[in-house]
Amino acid sequence: MRKIIHCDCDCFYAAVEVRDNPQLRGLPVAVGGSPNSRGVIATCSYEARAYGVRSAMSSAKALQLCPELVFLKSDMAKYRDASRAMHEIFKQYSDCIEPLSLDEAYLDVTDISKCSGSATLMAKEIRARVNQQLGITISAGVAPNKFLAKVASDWNKPDGLFVIRPEEVANFVIGLDVSKINGVGRVTKSKLNQMGINTCGDLQKLSETELVRSFGQYGKRLFSVARGIDNRPVQVDRVRKSVSVERTYSNDLKSLAAVIECLPALLQELRGRCKQKLREGKTVIKRFVKVKFFDFTQTTLEHKLDSTCEEWDSDDIYGELLKAAWARQGKSVRLLGVGVRLGENDPVESRQLSLL
Repeated sequence: MRKIIHCDCDCFYAAVEVRDNPQLRGLPVAVGGSPNSRGVIATCSYEARAYGVRSAMSSAKALQLCPELVFLKSDMAKYRDASRAMHEIFKQYSDCIEPLSLDEAYLDVTDISKCSGSATLMAKEIRARVNQQLGITISAGVAPNKFLAKVASDWNKPDGLFVIRPEEVANFVIGLDVSKINGVGRVTKSKLNQMGINTCGDLQKLSETELVRSFGQYGKRLFSVARGIDNRPVQVDRVRKSVSVERTYSNDLKSLAAVIECLPALLQELRGRCKQKLREGKTVIKRFVKVKFFDFTQTTLEHKLDSTCEEWDSDDIYGELLKAAWARQGKSVRLLGVGVRLGENDPVESRQLSLL
C-alpha cells in the first residue's frame, strides 16, 4: 500500500506575481499575452476565475468577461526560481518525486519515517513551509495511489488539503464524476454520458471486455480507476518523448506561401531546443507539424524517419508536411507548430551489420 502526496500550486504564475507586488492582492490578475494581439491566458487568479476567465482562453475574450482584468507578461525565470525552491522543500520529505510541471509533483512517502510516517502530517508541513518560505499557497492530496492523490489535491482548492484513506476508497469512487479521471476529456465524457455513465459507480457496472470494446485499450484503465485502482509508480526520471515549438501569429497567415515563409524561424528554434536532448543519447524517430486555423480548428501530421542517419531537420520535408496539413482545410492560419518524437539511440539497432 503506497502513500502518495500530490502537490499543486494555486494559480502559480499569478500567485508569484501577486507575492512580488502586494498591490495586486484581491484584484483579478491574468498572466499571458496581450488582449490587443493573439494573446492567450497562461493562468489567472481566483478573483479572475470568478468572472469565468480560464487558462488557455484568448486574452481578448477574457477582457470581455472581466473588463477590470490586470494583464501581466510571464516571467519564466522568476517562476523557475520559485519552482526550484519549492522542489527543495519536497526533497526534504522524499527522494521519490515525479515533477509534472513547474508547479505540480507527486511524492511517494511510503517508507518515510518523518512525521511519524504520517503522509497527512507531511502534506500539512509541506504546505506550511511553502507558504512561509515562498509566499505562495499549494493544495495537496493524500491517497494510496497517483490517480486518487491528484483528484484529492483538487478537492479543496485553493489552499486546501484532502485525504483519501485506503478504507475510504471504495465508497469515495462510487460517486466520483467520470470527468475526474485523467484522460477523460470532453469527447470521452460525452460518449460515456450517452451510455448512461456519469460516475465511477456507473462504470463499475460494465465489464472490462465491454469497456475495451467501446474505448480500446483505454477501457482497461477505465475499468481499474473506476474501482480506485492505479498501480503506476511515482517515476523519478520521466522520459521526454517529444520536443516542439509553437507560435501564435498576430495576424492570420492568409496563404500557403505565408505559412511556408514562417518555417525557417520555427525550425531554427526547434534545433536549439533539441540540441541537449540529442546530446543525452536521444534520437529523432518522427517529425510532426501542427496547424491551427483562424476558426480554432486544427490538424497535425507526422512523418517517420526512414533511417537513423537521415537528417531530421530537413526544411524540405517539414515544408511538405506543412503543405499537406494546410491543404486539409486550406484556410487562414493563426498558429503553427513543428516538433519531433524522440526515442533511444540504440547502437545495436543503428549500426550496419555484416551479411556474414
